Amino acid sequence: MADAGYPDDLLYHPEHDWARVEGEEATLGITWYAQDQLGEVVFFEPPEVGKAMSQDDAYAEVESVKAVSDVIAPLSGEIVAVNEALGENPEKINEDPYGEGWLVRIRLADSAEQDALLSADAYASSLE
Repeated sequence: MADAGYPDDLLYHPEHDWARVEGEEATLGITWYAQDQLGEVVFFEPPEVGKAMSQDDAYAEVESVKAVSDVIAPLSGEIVAVNEALGENPEKINEDPYGEGWLVRIRLADSAEQDALLSADAYASSLE
């Protein structure tokens, strides 16, 4: 299990998702808090590459020993890659939610949407 934390270089959605924006693309995943609430992740249902997704809408499912949960898009865009390694090793979402546990990469549809996301400090404060 990963240590609790919220890296400063990421943007956060109130539904416990993160985005690492790099130019016109972003890598997305779920936060430490989300994986902690889910418990042991046993399955990740990825979306298809090429699919469009919209900010605040569900784009994937994560199944844990406790529940099946929708993953909410922190940003809109077209999916350009999914983390295929999670098919065999979904526990990476628990072990390394900001690294090997990433979920998808997208090509951003509207970079201005980033302004609606939270900083690490604001996100951590929202959990208190």
